[in-house]
Amino acid sequence: MRCYPPKLLPALFAPLMFAACATIGPPQPPSLELPKPPLDLRATRKGDLVNLTWTAPTATTDRQRARSIGPTRICRGLEPVLRQCGTPVGEAAAQPTATTTPDSRQKVIRTFADSLPGTLQSDNPSAFVTYAVESLNASGRSAGLSNQVRVSLARTLPPPHDFSAHLTGQGVVLTWTSDLPPADSTQPVHHVYRVYRRAEGGHEQTLAGQLPVGREHSLAITDSSIEWEATYEYRAEIVTVIARDNGPEIQVEGDDTPEVEVWAHDVFPPSVPSGLQAVSSGPGQKTFVDLVWAPVTDVDLDGYNVYRRQEGSAAVKINAEPLKTPAYRDVSVASGKKYLYSASAVDVRGNESAHSDEASESVP
Repeated sequence: MRCYPPKLLPALFAPLMFAACATIGPPQPPSLELPKPPLDLRATRKGDLVNLTWTAPTATTDRQRARSIGPTRICRGLEPVLRQCGTPVGEAAAQPTATTTPDSRQKVIRTFADSLPGTLQSDNPSAFVTYAVESLNASGRSAGLSNQVRVSLARTLPPPHDFSAHLTGQGVVLTWTSDLPPADSTQPVHHVYRVYRRAEGGHEQTLAGQLPVGREHSLAITDSSIEWEATYEYRAEIVTVIARDNGPEIQVEGDDTPEVEVWAHDVFPPSVPSGLQAVSSGPGQKTFVDLVWAPVTDVDLDGYNVYRRQEGSAAVKINAEPLKTPAYRDVSVASGKKYLYSASAVDVRGNESAHSDEASESVP
């Protein structure tokens, strides 16, 4: 048997003493798997539909990764603040089971479209409905409601009648008819027509123009901001606008007309030049005729052509390339001859205007 000096015994047994004194904490209760309520619920209304969007929860209230999330209740009520969901007006399907893939850490946006009953819609501009959502776990339990959003219950108007579009040299002309009575300017609610445009195959909507609802039966706007040789889809709607004394105005979009398609194919020539003048060189100088005219202001102008003829003959173009300025010197003239000149404008797609009024000049 091996003996240790007395002084070494405390050093040898000290680690064993500390190990014997270690304690294990109390057992943690199992997670209830309650998904954290969404905090970014948003709502937009168009006609009778209220479109709700929110980010799907990925964690539980005890900061664990949500392994399984059940359906989401859609809550709606007329009270300013919802205390509980009560009877849901709809339900979004259960979320897919979470995985450990990198994609599972990305935000998933959930959506739901709620149809507002006509009995809820109101002519009272201060009437609102409140929405919230309630995410459930696999056992049908929740940690409470999401943030809450309020949506106007103002009654919307049907889309305009006879909405159509046709192409002109100035752009796309949109027309429609109205049988609405003029608005009462003393009321906080008024309406405007709005026309939107999107490029074929695209999703971005561009406001092409708007007009107030008034007494006119036939209405039209011209969309001059198009690009030629492109195809566009147009739609129109009536927007209900509610003025408020204690906040920004509220706008509620009505339903859309069917889309109309327009191919912006440019077959429209620029404006005809005007004010053409012809002046020949003086005696003793080399013979020429100077021509000037008023500039054409079309945005797609590429240049000008000049035509010359003599009595009884057809006009012939005398410039090789389109002129970039509204002036030209004709040096191919002979003394004792009389010439008649005209000018035209050409755009970047080769469309040429009619000829201007002729200007005549005799070369001495």
